[in-house]
Amino acid sequence: MKATVFLMVAAAAWGQASATREQSARATAEAEVQLQQPPQPAQPAQPIQSSMAYAGFGGGQPEEFTYRRGLRAMDEKQWDKAVDYFSQVALKKHSKSDGALYWKAYALNRQGKSTEAQAALDELRKSYASSRWLDDAKALEMEVRRSSGQPVSPERETDEDLKLLALNSLVHTEPERAVPILEKILAGTTGLKMKERALYVLAHSRSPQALPILTKIARGGGNPDLQRRAVDYLGSYGGKEIGSTMAEIYSSTTDAEVRRAVLGSYMQNKDKERLLAALKSETSLEMRKEIVGMLGGAGAVEELWALYQNETNAEMRLAMLRSFGSGSAEKLIELARTEKDPKLRAQAIQSLGRVKTQQATDTLLALYAGEQDAAVRKAVVSGLYRQNNAKALVELARKETNAETKKEIVRHLAQMRSKEASDFLLDLLNK
Repeated sequence: MKATVFLMVAAAAWGQASATREQSARATAEAEVQLQQPPQPAQPAQPIQSSMAYAGFGGGQPEEFTYRRGLRAMDEKQWDKAVDYFSQVALKKHSKSDGALYWKAYALNRQGKSTEAQAALDELRKSYASSRWLDDAKALEMEVRRSSGQPVSPERETDEDLKLLALNSLVHTEPERAVPILEKILAGTTGLKMKERALYVLAHSRSPQALPILTKIARGGGNPDLQRRAVDYLGSYGGKEIGSTMAEIYSSTTDAEVRRAVLGSYMQNKDKERLLAALKSETSLEMRKEIVGMLGGAGAVEELWALYQNETNAEMRLAMLRSFGSGSAEKLIELARTEKDPKLRAQAIQSLGRVKTQQATDTLLALYAGEQDAAVRKAVVSGLYRQNNAKALVELARKETNAETKKEIVRHLAQMRSKEASDFLLDLLNK
């Protein structure tokens, strides 16, 4: 037992040191990337990124994840990686393959590989004759032809930065002059990166003149990526009228990313009614589970509880349990005591770990004392660990007689930064 505890403590210390090294390396890399970025327009706080996929919620198919990795690689000017990611998506003939071909051509052109960039644009035109990316592809093709046989010149990008800096200043003082210029950029043949940055400046202006333009793009007046960004920005405005516009966009598009952006705006604005309506009309199980998660983020405790009572799909019930927040303590306690499905009951017990109240702790300890089922006991230990409740875990460990169960508790204590946990582990080592 001493050897096991020693190894657990050593592993925990090594893991913490590794995490620190990784964080330091990541911070250094991020700083280097920031230094390499072109100057950005000075702006107030960014609007809330409501899309689940862009807010850490994940979701979607593997190709969508790869596509997003490609976009991040481009933001960091890692052109080789971007080309690789977009090539993978393009080969899959996915709903984002046309966009992937555009961005692949863009990244290749930034590397001075004009022949390969032109080939990607030719494939886009040939394989996706009705794509919404074709207008932007024409503008990019002009750039590719101008830069044929020589590296891409940075002067043009610098000029764009200066133009946007000037517009950013003007849009807050004389929006009647700046907004038409931004609208012209968005409707013209300039590069897509310039359009994205113009959209950013437009959205941050909060000008009444900007709202119709932003709404038009959010409705699909541009390529899918630009539309998704416009939906994100529009959703941060809030308000009843914006909510109605979002509902129309949601019902009129089949693009999963755009739909997630709309749903994310509902969550950020705590629009439970529209989230519930979307859940009712949605047929995809994966999307329905994501909506349930958003209902939890919107604080829809009673609504989730009502849904749970009537839901028959086990996966959906599990998603609902995971979405109960700290305001659901009474519901989780009831389910931890009465739920018949072992998997659902275990999840309810683990979810109690997010509720840092004495009542939740007392319930977990009582369940542990009254249960012989190993899965239930393991769920209790996990719940107490989520609470960061070293005192309660030490109490269980001192009383536990089953060697395997005690090892499980010690394993959790070894990962905690707590004097009570450290004292207990040292006591074990000294016995």
